Amino acid sequence: MRVFVITGAGVSAESGIPTFRGKDGHWRNFDPTKLATPEAFAHDPNLVWDWYRERRQRIRTAQPNPAHRAIANLAERAREFLLVTQNVDDLHRRAGLPSEKMVQIHGDIFVTHCSRCDFKRHEHDDDSLPKCPECGALMRPGVVWFGEQLDLAKISIVENFVTADDCDLVIVAGTTALFGYITDWALRARGRTGQLIEVNPEETSLSQFATKSFREPAGVALPRLVHELLSNVSA
Repeated sequence: MRVFVITGAGVSAESGIPTFRGKDGHWRNFDPTKLATPEAFAHDPNLVWDWYRERRQRIRTAQPNPAHRAIANLAERAREFLLVTQNVDDLHRRAGLPSEKMVQIHGDIFVTHCSRCDFKRHEHDDDSLPKCPECGALMRPGVVWFGEQLDLAKISIVENFVTADDCDLVIVAGTTALFGYITDWALRARGRTGQLIEVNPEETSLSQFATKSFREPAGVALPRLVHELLSNVSA
């Protein structure tokens, strides 16, 4: 079985990580969509780093939920598998999904990279503004901010998987699919004969194309769905 999965913020929200647009998304009365920008970092890097340090700490204390574990289980059993996650946390990895089967299309919050050169590292936090040991410029979180381009190398990985062959199954979970490339990848990966299953409590722009929709949280629907899929494969 060839499987392509896309996950969004709704999956991590079930582990207690707030979504940007949810009712718990604001931080110290700041709108996260205004903090996650190059302009905000240029204006007040200390404020932006304070926010990301708190986000990192919240993620460290969070645990993978049943949706993360179900996806890791599906990846282990599939003939070919790729997850594209919009989430910058490490919960898919901690649930047991190998890094080579996953693309964090919006970056990794635990990576810090230079705002000027190519230097980057995976690190814990301190209270000072990190500076690049190579060129002395400010370091920034390794995520894609609003208004920035996606990483071309990551796009290539997804494109190579999507175009190599049609998928038997495409699952899109916990995302409103507002970004056009999410819908594009999902539809192209399905091809003409594959299933497209959407898991989201509310209808989205992708719903009209879905073979089947589950209006439930991912942590409820995905374990049941994966169990049924793998039972049918084994039968």
